[in-house]
Amino acid sequence: MGEGGGEEGYGKITVGVCVMEKKVKCGSEAFSAPMRQILDRIKAFGEFEILYFGDKVILEDPMESWPVCDCLIAFYSSGFPLEKAEAYADLRKPFLVNELEPQHLLHDRRKVYERLKMFGISVPRYALVNREAPYQELDYFIEDEDYIEVHGNRFWKPFVEKPVDGEFGLYTFIFLHLFAPNQYSECELNMVLCGILVYIKLDLRCKGVGNRSSEFHPEVRRVRREGSYIYEEFMPTGGTDVKVYTVGPEYAHAEARKSPVVDGVVMRNPDGKEIRYPVLLTPNEKQMAREVCIAFRQAVCGFDLLRSEGRSYVCDVNGWSFVKNSYKYYDDAACVLRKMFLEAKAPHLSSVIPPTLPWKVNEPTLPSERLTRQGSGVIGSFGQSEELRCVIVVIRHGDRTPKQKVKLKVTEENLLNLMLKYNGGRPRTETKLKSAVELQDLLDATRMLVPRPGVGSDNEAEDLEHAEKLRQVKAVLEEGGHFSGIYRKVQLKPLKWVKVQKSNGEGEEERPVEALMVLKYGGVLTHAGRKQAEELGRYFRNNMYPGEGTGLLRLHSTYRHDLKIYSSDEGRVQMSAAAFAKGLLDLEGQLTPILVSLVSKDSSMLDGLENASIEMVEAKARLNEIITSGVKTTHSNATSECPWMADGAGLPSNAPELLSKLVTLTKKVTEQVRILAKDEDENLAETSPYDVILPYDQAKALGKTNIDIDRIAAGLPCGSEGFLLMFARWKKLARDLYNERKERFDITQIPDVYDSCKYDLLHNAHLNLEDLNELFKVAQLLADGVIPNEYGINPKQKLKIGSKIARRLLGKILIDLRNTREEALHVAELKSNQDNCPNSAKAANANREFQQNFSIKADDMRRSHSTSEMSIDQDDNDNTETKYRLDPKYANVMTPERHVRTRLYFTSESHIHSLMNVIRYCNLDESLQGEDGLVSQHALQHLYKTKELDYMSHIVIRMFENTEVALEDPRRFRIELTFSNGADSSLLERNDGNDASLKQEHTLPIMGPERLQDVACYLTLEKMEKMIRPFAMPAEDFPPASTPAGFSGYFLRSALVLERLVNLWPFHKNAHTNGK
Repeated sequence: MGEGGGEEGYGKITVGVCVMEKKVKCGSEAFSAPMRQILDRIKAFGEFEILYFGDKVILEDPMESWPVCDCLIAFYSSGFPLEKAEAYADLRKPFLVNELEPQHLLHDRRKVYERLKMFGISVPRYALVNREAPYQELDYFIEDEDYIEVHGNRFWKPFVEKPVDGEFGLYTFIFLHLFAPNQYSECELNMVLCGILVYIKLDLRCKGVGNRSSEFHPEVRRVRREGSYIYEEFMPTGGTDVKVYTVGPEYAHAEARKSPVVDGVVMRNPDGKEIRYPVLLTPNEKQMAREVCIAFRQAVCGFDLLRSEGRSYVCDVNGWSFVKNSYKYYDDAACVLRKMFLEAKAPHLSSVIPPTLPWKVNEPTLPSERLTRQGSGVIGSFGQSEELRCVIVVIRHGDRTPKQKVKLKVTEENLLNLMLKYNGGRPRTETKLKSAVELQDLLDATRMLVPRPGVGSDNEAEDLEHAEKLRQVKAVLEEGGHFSGIYRKVQLKPLKWVKVQKSNGEGEEERPVEALMVLKYGGVLTHAGRKQAEELGRYFRNNMYPGEGTGLLRLHSTYRHDLKIYSSDEGRVQMSAAAFAKGLLDLEGQLTPILVSLVSKDSSMLDGLENASIEMVEAKARLNEIITSGVKTTHSNATSECPWMADGAGLPSNAPELLSKLVTLTKKVTEQVRILAKDEDENLAETSPYDVILPYDQAKALGKTNIDIDRIAAGLPCGSEGFLLMFARWKKLARDLYNERKERFDITQIPDVYDSCKYDLLHNAHLNLEDLNELFKVAQLLADGVIPNEYGINPKQKLKIGSKIARRLLGKILIDLRNTREEALHVAELKSNQDNCPNSAKAANANREFQQNFSIKADDMRRSHSTSEMSIDQDDNDNTETKYRLDPKYANVMTPERHVRTRLYFTSESHIHSLMNVIRYCNLDESLQGEDGLVSQHALQHLYKTKELDYMSHIVIRMFENTEVALEDPRRFRIELTFSNGADSSLLERNDGNDASLKQEHTLPIMGPERLQDVACYLTLEKMEKMIRPFAMPAEDFPPASTPAGFSGYFLRSALVLERLVNLWPFHKNAHTNGK
């Protein structure tokens, strides 16, 4: 190919790069970083030769003498002779990545919007003002102080003014109007000057100066009249811009950044590069990206997306654009372009992507990948005619710090006044303190009350305990030197109150005189927890999608991967979800923006035990009776083959003896920590009571996956915990585990003792606490029996409790499977209809059906303004999802029709136990008597021996479709169940000190998945639904989908001003109905 290389098997495909050097230069580099990264990757395949034209050739040489190439990359920029390039393309007939003639459209925003509307792509409500001469008066244009009107279409302030010339008219204005400046903060008033008419000048095309890309000009009060303009309704987006980059009609990469509209500032990293964050496109948005690519016939194309009130709109199309600083994108773009070139010029060559990309052959394997081990549940084994359709995973959070609670009764006046301050002055109302301001007030009050160590002569035991608890509260509030609000919260509950004379002497009022303070803290995701979650995500990426290899990332960026991630409300669970997503999608950067952009919170589905609280109290009472009495009552169905059927199955036979030993060892460890804490407490006595101790920064801890070496080397506890808090933790355990006065054990403390043992063995082994190893072994024996039985003392009670806790989650899982099945059947029917058409009519029919359906969809979108119907997360309403996101020509997959739905649910230990109990005991329900269970006998034995479902334990449900089975056949869809018990604590049991991950990383490896079914078992979807439906929330009981906060939450504070602008304007809503 190229010169004399047209015959099969000779030469390389030549790729011409015909672009202006100033557009692609980057310092001394000949081409910009993204261009060079992608072209170097294409060249690495060994099939292509890259020809760079250069400015001299493009501008000075006749196009007839330009280099001859098979494929041409050419796009317009200032000074580029587009017509000359068109003539060259007509003469040489190369394959065009971006067609040249449609690029003229991109210079005129009017034509861009016309083309978008022609293809049914949603755009903001807009109107055109066309002037043939500067300052021409137009009878259809009216400007008032509060609005403009074009052809009777009224736009209330705020509205947007854009020049129609997309190339030379660079400035977009946003006109604002405020009525209540006193509602805004000082920072916001710096942006909006005293409520006067203000507009923002926003440079959309040129690079900003420093970090600024917009300015405010309060002196200009009227719209521009020297040219033609587009006027748009201002759409609040939560302060973010979404940028979408296509590479062909089946691939789209999306990123978000803080919108410069908010404050004119673009966020940049220390290297000066603009900070952008990952975005998951909805099915509708993926369809819009495909249509933009097709409408403008630009394979490589960037455009701006607005997300507002649950709907999405395209507001600008930029043409040729590459993503910056994303190696995943560079890999994907090179693979997609390679496939385009081969299909266009060498269809006889295989375009299948090799398992290892050429430029990654010599890359070392990440050492952390050993953290996840391969289990016996062989991932990827499936029939040749089967296609993976759905992956549902329920995952426990990663390694965390121990959860703590401090309770004390307070009578101090300043604490009672603080309670009244934040509960509206109501003496009998509980107050919750969580914000930074509230916690700072509490810290200030507590500091005044904490006695100095060694000061005071009152030795009453209760007073000493009260002072110690106040000191603990102070230490917790000062921990880390800042308030994050995510792992510390305080409740103040009034206990006693009296009537006192009002201050004005007119009558009486109630006044609290005693309250209960409850401080909850801890339970924070550790550096090890983040590492575990990120590595498990990477493991899923490489192993959970059979036949993909590295192609999962391409699967995700094409329109065939429907991914949604849900989390409970707990901070450790949310951060685990973000870290997993980072590993799964090979993302870069910090976890917080990943969390707010990709993870949806659903506390009603993934939090709480209230629905089963009565049954759990009964189970714990029975459990206490069995342990303390030493007598175990077996269930009538229990046999040597099924020991799990007994009441209290898994409890050690010598539990009473172990319990006494547990108390003794706990006291020994507590005494050792007390000595360490005493030294720290004496050091604190030398500091000012108002000093803020800064032992550790929790925010920085969440931003890295390595331990704090300096703290370890200094002999301090790992993480943010000091010796004082460590002692408080152990002292509380020793006190609550056994009440010496009443001579009574509290078995509910056993899991907490085990939790603390495991944490200190993993993270604080360098403190060399004696007896901690032995205590861990004793606590583990007891915890392995206690924890599973807290969720039911026998299988039937486990099933009852599990169904109450996981009812909503089970219902959602069935909805996921049902939606996937309906979509797969729909696609199969379409394909069958096309196969039955004559070859000449197939493409036309498919295209006609596609356009017809898309047109209907677009009309529906225009008719619907309901947030619930057009929410960002629409997976619960299958009818609203776009069906045409298939045809993955550019990904390495088995068949082009394949579409995969992935749902990830991150939760706590309670929901993992509950879900597992329903899955393995569902056949014990009276309505399912005689049915075979979902879990094999071998797996039941394994689960009985496993007992603990540790950090990152997970249950995986995968659904496959057998495309060779009739559509109505129940065997069309097969379910595969696997599970992992999470972190492998056997390393702690051995404690040989030789494992590097323990000594250097404080991280336990994650066990690989195990099968819950026999290899020969064929579990159909129909059977799965039948067995789970009695315990699941019915689909009709689910509320309609709502718009999640999503990415906008990250910049919510800075975006509030623009949101308020829209809400303050009293006539804004009328503009939606009649345009006036």
